[in-house]
Amino acid sequence: MNQLHTPKASRNQEAERLSFMASVSPPPVGGLLRGVVSASPGAPCTFTTVPALKKTVLSVAAAALLPVLTAAPALAAPGPDKEDKQPKPPAVMSTVGGAKLGRPGTQVNLAPGVPVLPKEVTGRSWIVADAESGAVLASHNAHWRLPPASTLKMLFADTVLPRLPKTRTHVVAPGELAKVGAGSSLVGVKEKQTYTVHDLWLGVFLRSGNDAVHVLSSMNGGIGKTVQDMNARAAELQALDTHVVSPDGYDAAGQLSSAYDLTLIARSGMQNKDFREYCSTPRAQFPGEVKPGNKKRSTFEIQNTNRLLTGDYGIPAYQGIAGVKNGNTTHAGATFTGVAERGGKVLLVTVMNPSAKEGHAVYKEAARLLDWGFSAAGKVKPVGELVPPRSAETGSGTGGSGGTGQTGPGGGDQATGDGDGRATIAATGGGGAGTALAVAGGVLVLLAGGWFVVNRRWPLPDLVRRRRRPGSGGE
Repeated sequence: MNQLHTPKASRNQEAERLSFMASVSPPPVGGLLRGVVSASPGAPCTFTTVPALKKTVLSVAAAALLPVLTAAPALAAPGPDKEDKQPKPPAVMSTVGGAKLGRPGTQVNLAPGVPVLPKEVTGRSWIVADAESGAVLASHNAHWRLPPASTLKMLFADTVLPRLPKTRTHVVAPGELAKVGAGSSLVGVKEKQTYTVHDLWLGVFLRSGNDAVHVLSSMNGGIGKTVQDMNARAAELQALDTHVVSPDGYDAAGQLSSAYDLTLIARSGMQNKDFREYCSTPRAQFPGEVKPGNKKRSTFEIQNTNRLLTGDYGIPAYQGIAGVKNGNTTHAGATFTGVAERGGKVLLVTVMNPSAKEGHAVYKEAARLLDWGFSAAGKVKPVGELVPPRSAETGSGTGGSGGTGQTGPGGGDQATGDGDGRATIAATGGGGAGTALAVAGGVLVLLAGGWFVVNRRWPLPDLVRRRRRPGSGGE
C-alpha cells in the first residue's frame, strides 16, 4: 500500500496519485469556504447596547489617545504586492538556445496579429516550444534551475529505456527497494515477484512509481551508475541546467533542472517509439502479487497521473495531448511537461511550480500556454531554440565520428570521419581527382551541416496522429 499521511508523506508524492479513487473530502457546508466565518443574521448589534455613560468614557479615552496614534508611523495595508516574498530568478542564467532565454522574466516577441499571453500563468518557470523545429515561442525564466520532481523521470527513461529489452523478466531482490524514499509515489512492486521490463516502465510512466525506478536502476547496474549515466546523457543533450542526484526525482540537495532542460529532455525522449507509447498510455493492467496456491497471477488497473491525458478531478483531457510527465514534491511544487498536436503543429510546454491557489494549477496553466502556442504558431517570432544534442551538432550521431566507408569496389578512396564529424579523403592514388573529390565532399558536408543548423528540424514520427483521443474508450 502506498504511504499516506506519514510525517514525510507530502515530500515526494505525485499529485493525486490515487487518481481512480473518489475524493474523501466532504463538500463545504452551506457554501462556506474554510476559514470564512459567517455572521448570524439574527445576532444583536453590539454598539446599540453600550450605555450612554460608557460611550462618554470611551469618547474621552479615544480623544486622549488620538495624538499618540497619529504620531506613530502609518502601517501599509496589505496589498496585492505579495510577490516580493517569492524567490527571485538569478540575474544571470544560461544562454543555451539564445540570449533572450537567459534573461529573467517573460520573453516573447509580441507584434500585430500575435495573441497576448494568458494572464493566469504563475509558474516560476515555463516555456512553449515547437517540438519539431525546436523554435521557442515564448518563455519565462527558462533557465532558472529548480527542483524538477518526477519530471526528472523523463531523463531516466531517455537514458535507460533503450538499454533494457521490454520482454526481459526480473525477480525483485529485497535490497532493490530498500532505499525508496519515505512518502514516495509507488506502483506496488513487491519483493521476490517477477516483472517484465515492460511492466516496470508502465509503473514509471503511469504511476510515477519510485519503486519501479529503483528496480530498473538495479537492472542498469545500480543507483550510482544510473545517476552517472543520466548526468552524462543530460550533458549530451546540452541540458546543462540539470544535475541528477536521485534517478526518481525524489527531493535531494543539489538536484536541479529547468523548464528549458525538461523540454529538451522530453523532445529527445519522444524520438523513441516505446517512450511515446508509455507516456501516452492512459491506463493499464499491472501484475499483482502471486498468492500461494494460485496458479494465475492477478492484476490491477493503474491510471496515468497526467490529468491532461486522462481528464480527472475537474480537469478535462486536452485535445491532442500525447504525454509527457508530471511531478509534485515538497520542494519542487507541481511540475509538468506536456506535448500536444493540433492542426499539424506539435508543441511542447513545461511549467514549474505555479504559485496560484487554484486546484491543479500546473495543468490549467499548461493548457492555457498550449492554447496560446497553437494560436501564435506561425505568427510569433521565436525568442530562442531547443538546441540539438552534441552528437547531432558534430555529426557523430549519424555515424560521422570514427566511421569508415569504401568508395569503390577496389578500395579506392577511403572516407573517414574525424572528431568533429567532417569527412576527409585519404587518397590512395587518385591524384588530382582525389583532391577534387575531397574538396567537393567537404563542401557537401559543410552545406549539409549548415542546412541542419538553420533548420534544426527534429521530426516526431507517429507522435499522435495514429492515436485516438483520450476518453474514446477501449484504451
